[in-house]
Amino acid sequence: MAPEQEMFPAEVAAAMRAELPAVAEQTVAAIVVAVPSYTEAFRGPMGRKIENAVQLALGGFLELATASGGADASRPVGPAIEGAYSLGRGEARSGRSMDALLAAYRVGARVAWRHLSETAVRAGMPADSLARFAELVFAYIDQLSASSVAGHADHLATSGRVRREHLERLAHLLLTGGSPYDLVAAAERADWAPPRTLTAVLLPEARARGALAVLDARTLTAGEDLPGAEPTTERAVLLVPDAEGFARAALLKALSGREAVVGPPRPWQEARSSYSRALRALQLGLRPECEAAVDTEQRLADLVLRADGDALTDLRAQVLAPLDGLGPGPREKLVETLRAWLLHHGRRERVAAELFVHPQTVRYRMGQLRDLYGKRLEDPQYVLELTLALGAREP
Repeated sequence: MAPEQEMFPAEVAAAMRAELPAVAEQTVAAIVVAVPSYTEAFRGPMGRKIENAVQLALGGFLELATASGGADASRPVGPAIEGAYSLGRGEARSGRSMDALLAAYRVGARVAWRHLSETAVRAGMPADSLARFAELVFAYIDQLSASSVAGHADHLATSGRVRREHLERLAHLLLTGGSPYDLVAAAERADWAPPRTLTAVLLPEARARGALAVLDARTLTAGEDLPGAEPTTERAVLLVPDAEGFARAALLKALSGREAVVGPPRPWQEARSSYSRALRALQLGLRPECEAAVDTEQRLADLVLRADGDALTDLRAQVLAPLDGLGPGPREKLVETLRAWLLHHGRRERVAAELFVHPQTVRYRMGQLRDLYGKRLEDPQYVLELTLALGAREP
């Protein structure tokens, strides 16, 4: 006869089966006391369902423990393993860690062992069999616990991967100009709460991970097949929520040293506009000064002037044509003086201070420029063209 059959004579097994409903009820009651987070879940109809589940699990254990042929009660059968696995996934879906469930297993094992062992002894189980019985009970619970842990981990891995895919899909829709309906639906699927605004940040892919670590956790990211970007450019785009006002200053500081180009804040469904501005700045050759990020909000004039590079070059050549007969040195000095004169509205002292020359030098050079340009320096349209041509230095 197998050891398990000797341990559980028929009258012992029958007595324990008769006690299963009471043991299940006592187990649930003990879990509610020991694990407060389950108090609500175990009330009402859900509590009765859990009692039934506990009773079935204990019954399954007894079936294994009293089976003929030497069945190992420490190895749960398929349905018990599947039930424990599903329980672990359910905990993950509810947003709970495994701490409460594992505590419930420990409490359940202790209560079940105490009551079943008392019943078994009263029914005639030999005292020397109790140690083996305890070993089987706790090994059985360990197996169920391990199955629940696996279910919890698998759900987190699967749901995390699926959510990342939904977030990437949302970022792609935002960058390509998805419809408001599609954007709202994509945000809901990704479980992503829309902010007021999004600000696009372009930076090398190698710098993106470090940047994400210091930015808002809701920041979206995309790094492949960026619309409008060159295929060979290894760049990532981050869409940062609510980075306007004081938050923009904090964003720029966080991006220092990361070779970032920062677009303007835009309503979240219009994030494509912010991305287009940042991409355009990059394509026009705007580069960070020192370690600072390129703030497109502070470079609007450069963006306007460089929007058509050929037109700017032609305009510059046209308005500077009167200086073509000069040598490189004198020409450069007069161009610098003319630019400063335009930007400082003819205030000689300020022009002199910017150029680090004496005001009389400014007066002399402006005399030369008036000789070369004549009355054109008094024509508002021509002054506008000069300002546009010289307002930003050549790239």
